[in-house]
Amino acid sequence: MIEAAHYSPSGARHKAAFALPAEVFDGEVNEPVLHQAIKTYLNNQRQGTAMTKTRSFVSGGNQKPWKQKGTGRARSGSTRSPIWRGGGIVFGPIPRDYRSGIPRKVRQLARRSALNARAREGGLFVVDPITYETPKTKLLAGMLEKMGLEGKKVLVLANGQNRNLYLSGRNIPTARVMTFADASAYDVLWSEAVVVEQGALSGEQGIGESGDQRPAKPAARRKPVAKAKAKPAAKAAKHALSAREGKAPAKKPAAKKPAAKKKKER
Repeated sequence: MIEAAHYSPSGARHKAAFALPAEVFDGEVNEPVLHQAIKTYLNNQRQGTAMTKTRSFVSGGNQKPWKQKGTGRARSGSTRSPIWRGGGIVFGPIPRDYRSGIPRKVRQLARRSALNARAREGGLFVVDPITYETPKTKLLAGMLEKMGLEGKKVLVLANGQNRNLYLSGRNIPTARVMTFADASAYDVLWSEAVVVEQGALSGEQGIGESGDQRPAKPAARRKPVAKAKAKPAAKAAKHALSAREGKAPAKKPAAKKPAAKKKKER
C-alpha cells in the first residue's frame, strides 16, 4: 500500500498519512506506454501550418534568362529555379495534420503510471477539501508555501469544478489547477509535485460552479391543475337561493329570431 502526506487547506500536516486507493495506485509504472502517451499529446499540440513556396508559387521567372546556346554559360530556363537566389524551396514544409490517436485503455494506463511515478518518489500530496468563499490567491500561495512547494511546478487536482480554487491559482505562474478527471499523463509529468483533494481519491461528492456543494436534483414540477372560472357573485347567490328552495334556477328565454322577409312578387 502506497501512502502520501496528508495536509489541511491551511497547509498544516496531519500526523497520520493518507492511504492511497489500491485500484489506482498499484505501484506499477509502464514507461513505454508513458512515452507513447506523451508523444501523442505533443503531436496533437502542433499547429501544422508551416509552409514554404516552391518554384510554382514564387513570382517572376516567366522569361528565359538568356538563350540556350552560344553564351558559354550553363543553360537556364527560369530565375525562379531552386538553384537561383530568390528561387523556390525544394522539399520544404507544407501544411499538414500531425494528430495521432491512442487507445482509451492505453491512455488510462499511462495516466495511472504517471500518478504512481509521482507517488513512489514522494511527490504526491493529499489535502482536505478546499472551500474558498471568494477567489484569493494569497490563501492558495500560503498553503503551497507551508507545504514546502514554493517555486516548484505544482499541479493542483480539484474534486469537481471548483471555480474559486481555479481563480485563486490562475495568477500563480508555477501552479496549474484542474479537475482530477481532466488531468492527463503529460500534466502529471509536467509538474514536480501533485496536490490532490481528498474527495477526488475517496469518491466523495464534488464542488459546484459557485464553490458550494452540488445541490440535489430538483423534484419534477407538477402541471398546474386548471381551476374552474369563478361565477359572478350575483349568479352564485341566485343558484344558492334556488338550491335552498328546491327549485331549479330559471333559465332565460331564448331570443326569438327575426322572421324572414317575404319576397315581393312582381
